[in-house]
Amino acid sequence: MNNLARVTELQTSNKKVSSQHQYSQLSVYYDAKYKAGWYYMHASPRPCFTAQLLDEINQYQDFVKLEMKASLQQKYNYLILSSDIEGIFNLGGDLAVFQKLIQVGDKDSLLNYAIKCIDVLYNNIVHLESELTTIALVKGDALGGGFEAALSSNLLIVEEGVKMGLPEVLFNLFPGMGAYSLLSRKVGKAKAEAIILSGKLYSAEELFDLGIVDILAKKGEGEMEVYRYINSADKRENSYQAIRKVKDIIDPITYQELIDITKIWVDSALNINDKDLRMMNKLVMRQNVK
Repeated sequence: MNNLARVTELQTSNKKVSSQHQYSQLSVYYDAKYKAGWYYMHASPRPCFTAQLLDEINQYQDFVKLEMKASLQQKYNYLILSSDIEGIFNLGGDLAVFQKLIQVGDKDSLLNYAIKCIDVLYNNIVHLESELTTIALVKGDALGGGFEAALSSNLLIVEEGVKMGLPEVLFNLFPGMGAYSLLSRKVGKAKAEAIILSGKLYSAEELFDLGIVDILAKKGEGEMEVYRYINSADKRENSYQAIRKVKDIIDPITYQELIDITKIWVDSALNINDKDLRMMNKLVMRQNVK
């Protein structure tokens, strides 16, 4: 089956979920030919990282780990994160929840939410501590934690015209779930800080030129580019796996690093003022509209 046929099959099947694993904010699809697991986000009531979505992603990642351990041969070579919401990958943290927790000073709940994010992110960074490759396919806007989630994959494929950025500075906060760690390893500390402190939305084309996006796909051809990459990697499997292992050695991101940074984020969140909360509320309304 050629790439176009595989993409057509995927597009008609990606909302089919295993009867044993029903999710409310996640759709999963397994492509046996390429040993590829696809999981598509569709969070509700807002297209952000709700606690439910985070739990379901974590459950799916655990399921994949178990499947790989149970199989005599590796059942997953690729794990692809995407979204089936038109024009949106993910709009980041659940700002409505943040707002309420900050207002009542609930540090423990903020930290618990942040750790849910870190658990999902770290699993993706270390490719479930296995031989598989994690891929993010971004076909719509990715903001804040949505951008962080995309960056955490071993390979980042983004369609032309997509906007990505870290708007947290607009309400006097910073992206505390991996952005600095991930960006600084791709473009250096100075450029990472500039991106974070700008609050700017970048085009996919700009991020590709910066070396942050690995593959720039034409609009509507994201899945096609995933399969082009898989075909190329499968032909040179030994080389591709070796390079990924080298990256893990040269630029390791530890779980403790992510936890230490997110604790700073929690403390910073509890320090923002009423003016900052009003700005956050404006962004909440935008999330609701989306």
